[in-house]
Amino acid sequence: MSTLPAVDRTDRAILTHLAKNARMTNKDLAAAVGLSQSACLERVRRLNDLDVIRGSHADVNPAAFGIGLQAMVSVQLKRHTRTAVARFEERAIGLPQVVALYHLTGRMDYVVHAVAQDMEHLRDFTLDAITSLPEVSRVETSLVFGSTTKAVWPDLTQTG
Repeated sequence: MSTLPAVDRTDRAILTHLAKNARMTNKDLAAAVGLSQSACLERVRRLNDLDVIRGSHADVNPAAFGIGLQAMVSVQLKRHTRTAVARFEERAIGLPQVVALYHLTGRMDYVVHAVAQDMEHLRDFTLDAITSLPEVSRVETSLVFGSTTKAVWPDLTQTG
């Protein structure tokens, strides 16, 4: 687990509001968390400088990029050396269809979040790009029917 500088309740309130709406004006953010505009802006700058805020994004409909389906491709590696893991990660994340890699414990070593235009595109990606990687021993592909995510990470610093 990575260690970040301590953030207080006000910082967490700022983070919660920005996670819900990264385009929120500093004026509105300051009012929402009970700070002056200058104090709020300074806190946001500090959170950025400390890499607590790692960026902001727009939630874009995947269809705008020609994405017709998503899949989770479970991958088992042949070898589990640091070199094999690093090579697989470098090669896999470099594929245009790969959205994210999740390194796991258990029988499968990775889950690859992949996107495709259609089933044929997904089949070609799986056969030509993933199973052809020299580090890969086995794959299992599951289609994503839908997903639900939270806009904000749960605040686990609050006990009880």
